[in-house]
Amino acid sequence: MRKERLIYLVLVVICIIAGLASRKYGSMLPVLVAEYAGDILWAAMVYFGFRFLLPASGIRTAGIWALFFSWCREFSQLYQAEWIRQVRANPFAALVLGQGFLWSDLVCYTIGIAVAFGIDLFVFTHHR
Repeated sequence: MRKERLIYLVLVVICIIAGLASRKYGSMLPVLVAEYAGDILWAAMVYFGFRFLLPASGIRTAGIWALFFSWCREFSQLYQAEWIRQVRANPFAALVLGQGFLWSDLVCYTIGIAVAFGIDLFVFTHHR
C-alpha cells in the first residue's frame, strides 16, 4: 500500500509540472494542446490525488470523487462576487479555484479523469 501511495504522489507531481509547463510553453505547442492540456492534466492530478489520499477506496470511487470535485470547482466559478474575484486575482488561487466557468473545462476534466482512470486500471490494477 505504501509503494502505491508513493506512485500516486509522483503522478500528482508529474501532472502539476506538466500542467504548468503546458501553460508556460504553450506558444511552442500545437494550439489544441496549449488550450486544453492544462485542464486535462489538472483533472488527472485530482484523480491521482484522490488515489493518494484514499488508497483503500477503489478506482471507481476515486474517479467519481475526482469528477464530482472537478465539476463542483468549475460550477463554483459561476459565482463572481467581488471578494472571490479578488482572491482569484492571486495566481496561485487562480490555479486552485479557476477564473470563470467554461463548458469546455467540464469536457477536459472528464477526459483527464478518464485517461487517469484508464492508466490506473490498465497499468496498476492489471499488473498487481
